[in-house]
Amino acid sequence: MKFFPRLLKRAVAGVVILAVLATVFAWLILRASLPRLSGELAAPGLRETVSIARDAAGIPVLTAQNRRDLAYATGFVHGQDRYFQMDLSRRQAAGELAALVGAAALPLDRYHRLHRFRARAKNALQSLDPRESEVLEAYADGANAALDSLTGRPFEYVVLRSTPEPWRAEDSLLVLYAMFFELNDERADRDIRRGLAARILPSDVFNFLYPAGTRWDAPLTGEPFAGPPIPGPDIYDLRRTTALRGAVAGPEQNLVLGSNNWAVAGANTRSGRAIVANDMHLGLTVPNVFYRARFVVDGADAIDVSGVTLPGTPVIVTGSNGHVAWAFTNSYGDWSDAVLLTPGHAPGTYRTPEGERSFVEYRERIEVKDAPAEELVVRETVWGPVRDDIDYPDGEIAIRWIAHDTQAVNMVQLELESVRTVQEAVGVANRIGIPPQNFICGDAAGSIAWTIAGQIPERGEFDPLLPADWSSAGGWPGWYPPDSYPRLVNPVEGRLWTANARVTEGADLEKIGDGGYALGARARQIRDLLRARDHFAPADMLPIQLDDRALLLQRWRDLLLSVLDAAAIDGEVGRAEYRRLVEDWIPRAAPDSTGYRLVRAFHAEVEKTVFEMLMTPVREGYEEPVTLRISRQFEGPLWSLVNERPAHLLTADYPDWRELLLAAVDRNLAALAEIGDGPLSERTWGERNTAAIRHPLSPALPMFARWLDMPRDPLPGDSKLPRAQGPSFGASERFAVSPGDEGGGYMHMPAGQSGHPLSPYYRRGHADWVEGLHTPFLPGPAAHTLVLRPAQTPGAPE
Repeated sequence: MKFFPRLLKRAVAGVVILAVLATVFAWLILRASLPRLSGELAAPGLRETVSIARDAAGIPVLTAQNRRDLAYATGFVHGQDRYFQMDLSRRQAAGELAALVGAAALPLDRYHRLHRFRARAKNALQSLDPRESEVLEAYADGANAALDSLTGRPFEYVVLRSTPEPWRAEDSLLVLYAMFFELNDERADRDIRRGLAARILPSDVFNFLYPAGTRWDAPLTGEPFAGPPIPGPDIYDLRRTTALRGAVAGPEQNLVLGSNNWAVAGANTRSGRAIVANDMHLGLTVPNVFYRARFVVDGADAIDVSGVTLPGTPVIVTGSNGHVAWAFTNSYGDWSDAVLLTPGHAPGTYRTPEGERSFVEYRERIEVKDAPAEELVVRETVWGPVRDDIDYPDGEIAIRWIAHDTQAVNMVQLELESVRTVQEAVGVANRIGIPPQNFICGDAAGSIAWTIAGQIPERGEFDPLLPADWSSAGGWPGWYPPDSYPRLVNPVEGRLWTANARVTEGADLEKIGDGGYALGARARQIRDLLRARDHFAPADMLPIQLDDRALLLQRWRDLLLSVLDAAAIDGEVGRAEYRRLVEDWIPRAAPDSTGYRLVRAFHAEVEKTVFEMLMTPVREGYEEPVTLRISRQFEGPLWSLVNERPAHLLTADYPDWRELLLAAVDRNLAALAEIGDGPLSERTWGERNTAAIRHPLSPALPMFARWLDMPRDPLPGDSKLPRAQGPSFGASERFAVSPGDEGGGYMHMPAGQSGHPLSPYYRRGHADWVEGLHTPFLPGPAAHTLVLRPAQTPGAPE
């Protein structure tokens, strides 16, 4: 057996050699899909020469002689760096992911295919202005030219054993539809979940639990809403009931809501120019949702605009053109309604104000990789598709959603590249076809303005917050014309701010509606910091964006300490340690703060417990379990209850409110003990708020996760404060800039420019985002320059 060690060594050596060869082979395959960054390339479909100059971070400056060629160059750089991301976006919106990744994506495809966005994108493309269509066609040509320029397929397609399909002009509209999914309530869930509660609860109780606002409100116009009083025992008495727990939709413990923008007028800046700041918060993945760029067109129609682009589309989303800077936050207006259908006399019909109609059926074919295709039947009404996933007690529900209308998407945002004043910018914003946003802008002369960018529907006589029967009246009779939009230009105090919360009041609020806008605490914290000083420079905006002070939770800490008194901690080691750590808390959402995590957990547990307790009669009213929705304004009624402590709103589970609050502490202690064996002091906020910014393929390739994903950094920030941050949700970019002085601004974003893990730009800049560093708004000097020259298209005339 002496030969066995030698045989084993040879076998091991053979395995090592094979592993090395496989690694080298894989590396060569991946290298083949790296884009070319320097030299010259012939570009079919290009009219004149363009240059692509990338700086040390991979941020391109695209210089062209006309807007069409600039769109081509934009498609080219997006196709080089982000084609797989673009592909996922269009497939998600169209419900076509299963064709790429297999049957695992079928549930998501079924969910999205209900909206038939592939067909809607084709129709919308036909309705665009010729210039807009030309730009989309040029963008598609550029993206496809980028694919053709690669020596190999983007690496994701190698992993998936697939080939990328060409980009089409309509696909850019699908990318916009994907953002509607991200930013709107696409199935009118809010109306339906609230409706389930409204059917059972007395109106006074429902209004108390679902207020329009709280004392935390910080609107641009109007005052905070006080909220209705606590209903008396003659209206609602829970003392003889036992709490029923169940599914809760809405702002649960793990949900973070974000996005901030603001502007300061020239009278309050050191330069006399306005300052615009923005940090749009979205789900974070690798690569980042946005892609930085600078667009330059020389000649008569010259433009020079810098900011972030959305891969798959040819425009700057937010940024500055040297004259005007602009920024977005999601408006959370009411952009969808649940229509309660009334059956007609004949089978397969429903009633409308114009008489009975038959449902229109569409048979959607869903292709599945390595499996048979599936057919999905979508029934549509004059208002929109019928939900296929819910049994509402009063009948079937159709969805009326702005995204279903042809005018929901367009390329009007191109016009922002050349506006010169905020008045011009506001006029453009009101005609843009995007998910409606709070649009804030400022110009080089010092003016600032706010309005809504996106289409706003008019509404008939019905309650838009609950499912409504439109068979005889109601509905959406039309769309508001741009000159009737809510607007605020040059307010007296010289400051504007939005943070997903209520922005206005009265008739303007009725136009926008309540689509679940955020608690006003974050907006108020920003407003107060803007009011705290008289003059600003762009650099002064970064500390506001990074503000992680726990102002909302301060009063909950005080309540917690009052509950954990001497009697509560006597002989209770866990409670005593809980109190000690809360006493010594860092009053910020800081990674090393245990006290912050404990106060936050206490708040979340009390919120959940009280909501479930109050909703027990609702759950008892349905034979099957139902998912209920907690209001984002629930902080108002919750705080009233834990302070006034009405006995009649306490179920038999607890002898008094003090015991409910102590039970919340005890449940937290039990949950935190399951996380690790160490002491409670090790349960820091950073342990809970650790970055999970991942590549879409990472879960399927765990051995490559460290290579594909961003580092698992403990992150500061949380919901309901300016630095809104969760493990996989946060600022998709941060910037502040004065138009005309872009060199004095800053910008950073998570992950890097490139979506290719072998690229030096895959992670470049991510650490600056994590650490909140001031990095230049404009791209730096060129490190690589690629020149695209027109190539003769086969078959074209000489």
